[in-house]
Amino acid sequence: MSTSTFQDAAANALACAAAPAGPSYYKHHVFFCLNQRSNGEACCAAQGAEVAFDRCKSQVKAAGLAGPGQVRVNKAGCLDRCAAGPVLVVYPEAVWYSYVDESDIDEIVESHLKNGQVVERLLTPSHLGR
Repeated sequence: MSTSTFQDAAANALACAAAPAGPSYYKHHVFFCLNQRSNGEACCAAQGAEVAFDRCKSQVKAAGLAGPGQVRVNKAGCLDRCAAGPVLVVYPEAVWYSYVDESDIDEIVESHLKNGQVVERLLTPSHLGR
């Protein structure tokens, strides 16, 4: 590849990276860790993550928030935040939540997903990982 061809390709790549990506397909994309460990280590599945996932999905649908341009709720494998589990993460903001019960899920749906307000009391401490 000649120097000018390489420079043109590099300039094109930079232009593409700098171009606005446009609106996200979903306003909020929620991932629930549903990982199950068989070796006895801490895991979200053992702490009711599936029930919370189902609750969130049904609450999002009931509130009319589901679908393109709105909210998508997905299952995920290990999100590597086991010490804080059960956890979920909301993108594009990358807001991590640790929750205890269905009322916590309801609050996340109402406050964050519906009204754009982060639920401070449920934020996963940044130092907690696996």
